[in-house]
Amino acid sequence: MIRVLLAEDQAMVRGALAALLRLEQDIEVLASCADGSSAWSEAQRLRPDVIVSDIEMPGLTGLELAQRVRESGLPCRMVIVTTFARAGYLRRALDAGVAGYLLKDAPAQQLADAVRKVHAGGRVVDPQLAVEAWTDADPLNERERQVLRLAGEGMSSADIASELSLSHGTVRNYLSEAIGKLNAANRIEAYRLARQKGWL
Repeated sequence: MIRVLLAEDQAMVRGALAALLRLEQDIEVLASCADGSSAWSEAQRLRPDVIVSDIEMPGLTGLELAQRVRESGLPCRMVIVTTFARAGYLRRALDAGVAGYLLKDAPAQQLADAVRKVHAGGRVVDPQLAVEAWTDADPLNERERQVLRLAGEGMSSADIASELSLSHGTVRNYLSEAIGKLNAANRIEAYRLARQKGWL
């Protein structure tokens, strides 16, 4: 039996995922958690083979949960099931050690198949998202990325100039370029968009 722990904050979705997996003769759902913190506690207590988790949850996000699982050395693998069809999320999930990444609108049978494949040591990624991850190129150069990251962390242009040994005008130019490339209204929106895409 493949022992599975579910982590999903929406009760209806959590119930549906559990019901789908319980139809499979080789999969046992050990527990269903409504937030990332309780999922982390249950993962340590139950030591499941596979954790199926959403990304956005109270307590810990699915990505933070994956990071903790990896750093703790728990012998379980993770599948993310999410509505977020963003290449940046996929990159961050893979960096956190996630072995499967599916979208919630995927056919139901794909979830059980993904659990089996991940349990066997494989990796499963939504094909369309995988294509986007390779084709959604990062438009920022390294200096624009540095300046935008510092601006998003709350530093003023003068502070950024001092930190990076640049003139105030040069910092303004880099920020302006980054904002333009991301079609953003201002530096905060540009920072948010770049973070979402996984470019910062």
